[in-house]
Amino acid sequence: MSGNYYFVIIGHQDNPIYEQEHSSRDSQNKKDDYRDLCQFVAHASLDMIDEHMWTTNNMYLKIVDKFNDWNVSAFVTAGKQRFIILHDVKNEDSIRQFFQEVYELYIKIAMNPFYEPNTPITSQVFHQKLKVLCRRYLI
Repeated sequence: MSGNYYFVIIGHQDNPIYEQEHSSRDSQNKKDDYRDLCQFVAHASLDMIDEHMWTTNNMYLKIVDKFNDWNVSAFVTAGKQRFIILHDVKNEDSIRQFFQEVYELYIKIAMNPFYEPNTPITSQVFHQKLKVLCRRYLI
């Protein structure tokens, strides 16, 4: 799978807990615009995710929304945190596996007694492991 993606973990109060992106765009201005657009699309898709989450027992919700050439896929944890990925290349199996691996990482962070729930994740270990997962499943 190759393409652009934007991954974000959304907490209980619809606040971003973690975000990461990969873009083939070069200039800094375009990169800032790209990030702003991704944040807007991810936040706008929260209502669709909430609708889908009540209609199924699955944690992986597949593609829940579309914006231009972007697909929005979602995963809802048992604690109702939402993992959202915006992607322009459709590959459901890779995205599902990516979400499952990230969920395992997230559980390890959440079980840490020094982590305050619903606060931004600042762990460098989490960041590095997530980059490895992104390279394995998304790029």
